[in-house]
Amino acid sequence: MNPLTNPSMRPYTVFGIMAALLIFVGTTQSWGVSLTIINMCIISAIMTLGVNIQWGYAGLFNVGIMGFCALGGAAAVLVSSQPVPEAISGGGTGMALALLSLVGGCSFVFILHKVWGKRPLRKTVTFVAALAVYFLARHFYDPASAAIEAVNPAKTGFLGGLGLPIIFSWLVGGLFAAGAAWLIGKVTLGLRTDYLAIATLGIAEIIVALLKNEEWLTRGAKNVTGLPRPVPFELELQQANWFIELVTKFNTDLLVGLAADERTAALKSLVMDASGIFVKLCYAGLFLTVLVILFSLAQLALNSPWGRMVRAIRDNETAAGAMGKDVKARHLQIFVIGSAVVGIAGAMMTTLDGQFTPGTYNPLRYTFLIWVMVIVGGSGNNLGSILGGFLVWFIWIEAEPMGNWLMSVVTSGLDPASELRNHLIGSAQYMRLMVMGGVLLVVLRFAPSGILPERSGHK
Repeated sequence: MNPLTNPSMRPYTVFGIMAALLIFVGTTQSWGVSLTIINMCIISAIMTLGVNIQWGYAGLFNVGIMGFCALGGAAAVLVSSQPVPEAISGGGTGMALALLSLVGGCSFVFILHKVWGKRPLRKTVTFVAALAVYFLARHFYDPASAAIEAVNPAKTGFLGGLGLPIIFSWLVGGLFAAGAAWLIGKVTLGLRTDYLAIATLGIAEIIVALLKNEEWLTRGAKNVTGLPRPVPFELELQQANWFIELVTKFNTDLLVGLAADERTAALKSLVMDASGIFVKLCYAGLFLTVLVILFSLAQLALNSPWGRMVRAIRDNETAAGAMGKDVKARHLQIFVIGSAVVGIAGAMMTTLDGQFTPGTYNPLRYTFLIWVMVIVGGSGNNLGSILGGFLVWFIWIEAEPMGNWLMSVVTSGLDPASELRNHLIGSAQYMRLMVMGGVLLVVLRFAPSGILPERSGHK
C-alpha cells in the first residue's frame, strides 16, 4: 500500500520527508541555517497547535493571533528586563495610582450600573461616572508616563522588568494571552463566526498599537534589545576550555598534521562555527521540550470526555445545547486555552530573537501564515498542525533562495545586460507569496482536509 495513502503510515512518511528536507538544507547550505529554520518551525508549530485547539476542536475562527503573540513578546520584556530605578522613582507611583483609579473606577461604574436598576437617567449617570473615572486615571497617567519616558530615552525610557530569567516569561506570556482572551471572549464569543473574526482582528490591532505607542511599558517603536538568554552566548563558549577541547576532539582528523599557526587558525574557525550550532541546538532542545509537553496535553484533552464534548458542540451547537451543555462557557474555555498556547509561542519567539520589536507584528506573518499552517497540516489533528508549522515555515524561508536559483536557471541564456533578466532576478524575492498561495491551492484541491486530516470517528 502507498505510504502516503495509508492513514497509519502517512505521519511517519510526511515527517520523514520533512526531516530529509531539513538535512538537505544542512548539507547544501549550512547546518546553522537548518537549525535556525528548525527553531522557528518548532515555535510556529506551537502557534498552530494553539490555533488548532480553537478551530479544530471548537470551530472558533480567531483572526487575532497576532495580538496574543505580541502579548507573549511583551511578557518577555516585563519579566526579564532589568528594572530602571530612576523611571520607577519618577513615575512608578503615579502609574500605580492611575492603574488603581482605572480598576477601582471601573468596578464602581459596574456596581453603580447594577444598583441604579430601572431608575430614570440610568445610562446618563453611568456615562458621567465612566467619564469621571477616565479623567481621574488620566490625571495620574499623563505626568507619570511623561516622567518615565524622559529617563534616558535613548537606552531606557521605560519602567523595565523584574530581572528574572527569561524562561519564566514563557509561562507569563501564556497567562497574559489567557487573560486577554478571557476579556475578549466574554464580549465576542456570542457573535456569529464572521463577526468574531472581524472583532478579534480589530482587537489584535489595538493590542499591537498599544505596545507600539506606550513607550513607558515596552519602549514602543524604540524596541527593547539585549534581552537575557536561557542558553550560553557564543563568545562565552568560544572562551571556555571545555568547549574548545570538545571541538578539538570532534575534529582531530582535520587538525592533525597541521603546523602550529595553521592549527590555531583552523581551530579558532571551527570553534566559532561550532559555538553557533551549539547555541541553536540548546534552543532547539528547550523549544522541543515545550512542544512535546503541549502536544501531549493537547492529545490527552482531545481524547478525553471533555474533548469529545467540545467536538460535539463544534459539530452541532444546537443539539449540544439541547442536551444541557453550556456552549458559550466551553467556547470561552477553548478560546482561553488556545490563546495561552499562542502567548507561550510569542514569548519563545522574542527569547530566540533576543529583542522585542512591536513594529514587526503584522497580520501576514502572525495570522495569515499561521492559518495556512493549520489548513495545510490538517485542522482537528494536533500532529497535522505541527506538520503544517514545519512545512509551511520551511517553504516560506526557502522560497526566496529557491526562487533566485530558479530565475538564474531560467535566464541563463539571456544577455547579462538584459532588462528582462535583471527584472526576473530582482523579482525572485517576492516568489514566496506566490509559492505560498500555490501550496495552499494544491492542498485544498487534492487534500481538502489537510495532509494529516482529523481521524474519522475522532479516534
